[in-house]
Amino acid sequence: MSQAAGEQSKPTVLFVCVHNAGKSQMAAAIMRQLAGELVDVRSAGTDPDAQVHDLSAIAVAELGADMSDQVPTRLVEPGMLTTADRIIVLGNEARVDAVEGMRVPIETWLIHDPADEGIDGLERVRLMRDDMAERVRGLLQAMTAAREATPLGGRTANDSGHHQAALDPKGFKR
Repeated sequence: MSQAAGEQSKPTVLFVCVHNAGKSQMAAAIMRQLAGELVDVRSAGTDPDAQVHDLSAIAVAELGADMSDQVPTRLVEPGMLTTADRIIVLGNEARVDAVEGMRVPIETWLIHDPADEGIDGLERVRLMRDDMAERVRGLLQAMTAAREATPLGGRTANDSGHHQAALDPKGFKR
């Protein structure tokens, strides 16, 4: 990442799952919705599908987030891991090994699957989405708090003229 003297680049988060068609795409779409331009958001899969899952796209659209233009991407480039400020693996199926040059540990979010209780279809995806949305809100708060605490040539990010979009009580842009 290149940056001009005295500037701080925005933090990068990488969401990973096996197929990059559901969970990681949903988490990325929610983060893009919540963070706007504050965070560089990426997602990838260890064995990607051909397209995003329709129910996942519908579920995030209900929150005002959009993943309709996303295409599953394979996690192959080590740079995806070495440039990320946070690496989040969703679920316990994807295997992501650390590579030389990584600056952060790989985090795993175990997402509860309501199918274990016989809940299926869109209702299942909504419950998973809500679990991820809550975690993404916390992640965004942690990422932006860390950034705001870092001086930028004697100023904080709050003084830079960049303001976070107004959020409703659940954390989504109004």
